[in-house]
Amino acid sequence: MLDRLQAVEDRYERLNELLSDPEIINDSKKLREYSKEQSDIQETVQTYKEYKEVREQHQDAKAMLEEKLDSDMREMVKEELTELEENMHSLEAKLKILLIPKDPNDDKNVIMEVRGAAGGDEAALFAGSLYRMYSRYAETQGWKIDVMDSNPTGLGGFKEIIFMINGNGAYSKLKFENGAHRVQRVPETESGGRIHTSTATVAVLPEAEEVEVEIHEKDIRVDTFASSGPGGQSVNTTMSAVRLTHLPTGTVVSMQDEKSQIKNKEKAMKILRARVYDKFQQEAQAEYDQNRKLAVGTGDRSERIRTYNFPQNRVTDHRIGLTIQKLDQIIEGKLDEIIDALILEDQSSRLQNADD
Repeated sequence: MLDRLQAVEDRYERLNELLSDPEIINDSKKLREYSKEQSDIQETVQTYKEYKEVREQHQDAKAMLEEKLDSDMREMVKEELTELEENMHSLEAKLKILLIPKDPNDDKNVIMEVRGAAGGDEAALFAGSLYRMYSRYAETQGWKIDVMDSNPTGLGGFKEIIFMINGNGAYSKLKFENGAHRVQRVPETESGGRIHTSTATVAVLPEAEEVEVEIHEKDIRVDTFASSGPGGQSVNTTMSAVRLTHLPTGTVVSMQDEKSQIKNKEKAMKILRARVYDKFQQEAQAEYDQNRKLAVGTGDRSERIRTYNFPQNRVTDHRIGLTIQKLDQIIEGKLDEIIDALILEDQSSRLQNADD
């Protein structure tokens, strides 16, 4: 591990030199690439330097014990050694986690797609609850939310809502939300007080840059049509709505949220690029499916990942066996306890796989 850490520190120093090179400064692509690489390893390097300082202090303290010391001084040095050893163990554990290969998408913005599934109107209402939950969580993180497309129902829910969350590290915290979410509650439409079970699905896609997934114009079929509201009611008579079909993969995105055809096409392209990128990524990493499942799993969107039981104020994440009696807080966007537990489980699984 120490050899790997020294190699990371050497690379960091080399990047410092490169980022001061006028040739690199004038090359925006390389400057961005090297700056990101340096930023990605900065915490590892700082922690490693701290670890080396503590290790050196530990060696000095051990050497002091071999000298002639009075009993009080010897006791003080022993106490210091104990503290330094605890600090070293803590830093070693942190360094092991920092050395786990990072998901290249972790720092990206995300496109989230929430859809009502089984349960009719109640499923759509639950999809609305999930959207509000993620919106409030995003606000606590200082992230910006942009609704890209929605299909609302008359009762205040959504058959489907697609939104982008812009913020550093958004994907790293939200990627484990992929899957089927189940709710157990008495619907507002239920007069007899019976508990219904409904589901909504959540897809979390990392925003894809143009350089990461090349989509040629010739591979896209563009159809335009008039926007329509709930029940087929015409919203406008201009052909502002856009449907993009990526012919090689069959991926289809329709967008009618904006009054401008150009803006609808721009939004549709963002979603299309993210979906195609996600498709290629999953196909390319198919052989790692087993590892992904061990590390909590973010791929299978048909997998039931969580149950929200309103009568008992209980949330259960089935993947890690976590049950929390704070549904009233979680549905208001206080997701840290669940997200932190999922990240910790993922890190533990990756560490175990790295050791095997």
